[in-house]
Amino acid sequence: MAIAIVMVLGLVALVVVDADAEATEISDGGHGLQGVPAEFRAWILKADGECKQPAMTPALLAAQLYQESRFETSPSKATSPAGAQGPAQFMPGTWMTWGRDADGNGIASPWDIGDAVMAQGRMMCSLLQQAQSSGYGGDVRALALAGYNAGWGAVERYRGVPPKSFARGETYNYVQIILSTMTRFQGPGQLQVAGSGAGATALRKAATRIGTPYSWGGGGPGGPSTGFCDGVNGYLGGTCSASVTSGFDCSSLVQYAYWDITQLPRVAAAQYGATSDRPVSRSQLQPGDLLFWSHGGQSGIYHVALYAGNGNVLHAPRTGKDVRVEPMTSAMPQKDYLGATRP
Repeated sequence: MAIAIVMVLGLVALVVVDADAEATEISDGGHGLQGVPAEFRAWILKADGECKQPAMTPALLAAQLYQESRFETSPSKATSPAGAQGPAQFMPGTWMTWGRDADGNGIASPWDIGDAVMAQGRMMCSLLQQAQSSGYGGDVRALALAGYNAGWGAVERYRGVPPKSFARGETYNYVQIILSTMTRFQGPGQLQVAGSGAGATALRKAATRIGTPYSWGGGGPGGPSTGFCDGVNGYLGGTCSASVTSGFDCSSLVQYAYWDITQLPRVAAAQYGATSDRPVSRSQLQPGDLLFWSHGGQSGIYHVALYAGNGNVLHAPRTGKDVRVEPMTSAMPQKDYLGATRP
């Protein structure tokens, strides 16, 4: 089956065809993300992924967060004179409607990044749906943003974005600023995987975690979690980053991706052992195949990645990096490449 990889950069599109793999596409369309703090990135992508409204994009959520709080999370910097709280600036009454314990720490708090961003996403998704069905003219994103800032009642009152005369122009300017700054947060598109089968399904699931931080020993079938340090791994700048970073390491990302299909072991060497009876040559790689790197045979396996098509891999590289797609030839040292298997 043919594979078409399309990377759209501005007005130029590069298309490469590989006859031995299933369809995989990387496209822009404004659905990528850049320029946001790492601790916000995964939650913004997750919030976007859970909303089915076409007007929702990660860049819209990022620009809104920047306008609301500049991504600040401390009470001294992210509390408004009116009493709005946290990075997404929720009033207590509004938080009661939209707030959830999204990060699983036992508390639904507008100060927790995950809780705040997911609540922002739910509220904006609902407002976009209202805007789409309202019949009011103009950009549905502008209508939704106005509803977020001033309440949907204000949008109904003016049958559109309130004018500059409303609230001394606060809502009008809020909408204009966010729509004009969205482009600074638009980045390369997320991986879009076409086709069916176990490999495509697993790769598609893993792609939803692009941007999630690396955490040594963290992550599992249920999603990202904090990890640990073992005296060698998990450190960043001399401190144990893994213990305070919710994310995946290379093998937990693979385990997470395949869990609904086949329950792979936790570590890379064991994953190789569980799938080595189904080896795949480099010329026959298909999306979702497992790629392994080693310092010397199976006992020295130190990394696993998912093949993403067109010579690329999707993987969790190392401490300090995020889950990403990058060329197979530069993901890890080429001399360490051990081989590939098909779960």
